[in-house]
Amino acid sequence: MLFTDALVLLSLLIMVFCIARYRQHTNASKGFPLPPGPPGNIISGNIRALAQDEAHRTFARYRKEYGDLVMLQGLGSKILVLNSLEAMNELFDKRANNYSTRPNFVFAGELMGLNQTVTMMPYGQEWRALRKLAHTALSPAQVKKYHGMEEDVAALLCTHLLESPERFSDHVRTSAGSLMIAITYGIPASPMQTSYIIDGERAADFFTRAIDPGRYLCDFLPFLKYAPSWVSFQRQAREGRELLFGVRGVRRRPLEQVKHEMEAGTAPPSLVHTALLSPPNDVSISQFEWRVMMVAGDIFGAGSDTTHATLLAFIMAMALHRDKQLKAQAEIDAIIGNSRLPIIQDRVDLPYVNALLKETMRWQPVTPTGLPRCSVDDDFYGGYYIPKNTTVLPNVWAIAYEPNEKYNPESFLPERFLDETQNIPDPITWAFGFGRRICPGRYLAEDIIFILMASILAVFDIFPPDDGGITQEFKRGLVRAPNPFQCRIVPRPSADLKFVQARAEQSRTQ
Repeated sequence: MLFTDALVLLSLLIMVFCIARYRQHTNASKGFPLPPGPPGNIISGNIRALAQDEAHRTFARYRKEYGDLVMLQGLGSKILVLNSLEAMNELFDKRANNYSTRPNFVFAGELMGLNQTVTMMPYGQEWRALRKLAHTALSPAQVKKYHGMEEDVAALLCTHLLESPERFSDHVRTSAGSLMIAITYGIPASPMQTSYIIDGERAADFFTRAIDPGRYLCDFLPFLKYAPSWVSFQRQAREGRELLFGVRGVRRRPLEQVKHEMEAGTAPPSLVHTALLSPPNDVSISQFEWRVMMVAGDIFGAGSDTTHATLLAFIMAMALHRDKQLKAQAEIDAIIGNSRLPIIQDRVDLPYVNALLKETMRWQPVTPTGLPRCSVDDDFYGGYYIPKNTTVLPNVWAIAYEPNEKYNPESFLPERFLDETQNIPDPITWAFGFGRRICPGRYLAEDIIFILMASILAVFDIFPPDDGGITQEFKRGLVRAPNPFQCRIVPRPSADLKFVQARAEQSRTQ
């Protein structure tokens, strides 16, 4: 009898709770429905779609059935996928007050400490201070100071490709890392720089895995953050936190190196050097140095990883599309000739090379679902209700592969960006993010990618491997880079190799 009464009471309490939640939802939603989404199951809903490989492709296909907004729900979470540039601009730009913060990642943010970085920090006063520091360091006027350094590294990359072209992926990665660490910390090519690059690669791998949607269950079930320290994800979080923020961590060591060189009067120009020369009066020196460390670490990490991925996609595209490669080379030959390597100022005179750069970014976006945002308050858009604390993903893959009657999105066609009759979104407007959280290093990234691409095109021909084709497979993670592949990179008959080597030697002695 007592058991029966308790069961009845429990049932009544559950019913009251459900009615209260329903009324709360009805009042908040004002009768507007949630955006539609694919069917799910009673336990995890449809949120498992996040964990599948190439989820961005699936989300783009959902657009045909569900529209620009697709809602995923399950395990107490709501994730809204945006499949149109219009929706992204409306929410992230025009409604920036509501969509400029990040969701709380339990694994990446709380356990690894990434919520202290500019990239992952919630929107607020401290984030604005860090962002201002980044904007000052990476303004268009500032990045022009690094053109010579970027051109030096492009020349060195060409010599490395002459010596061992089969190791092109390693050479591109080293060049990207070398350039970013030299710009950020002023550390020249040396064993010390190499060690920092290796640590940076490990840190980037931790970062991309840490915020990969659906990888860690504790992000959906936050109480798991209290799991014992011997649990696998807890061990991974400790290792990542020590690598990123420890005394010998990838962010702390190069900062201390710059400080030591400044005390000795030997510090070369760098973003960190410039920042440390002008500390503000409203915070302590230690807090300011912490801010500089966070900003510099984000610039170094993000710039190296995305540049490497973009350049590998470019090399793959050139091996697969010889005709486009020849067009770009013909333009370089006509404008520059073979008596020198390209420089960044040549960019305005190379429209086809610019179109090829944009097409590479469109063909294989390196961050196809971008970085997630979180709604601060309830909102309404397109006839749908978006509850507060909804994670919002900008699926830029859907923009890149939006159907077009004239140009097949599956084809590699730089010409689409030279056709004034077509209104095709420029990847520069969506590849670097949106609104207040747009990438502050976009001007630097464009310069670096251009000069490395143009220099490779000027000196080399790129072909598929002799023993077969190229399999287009990509790594899963925040940054989508090609899996290892083979191709043939050989000097062009018209290239003046002695000049290339002399230019590289010049960069070594500067």
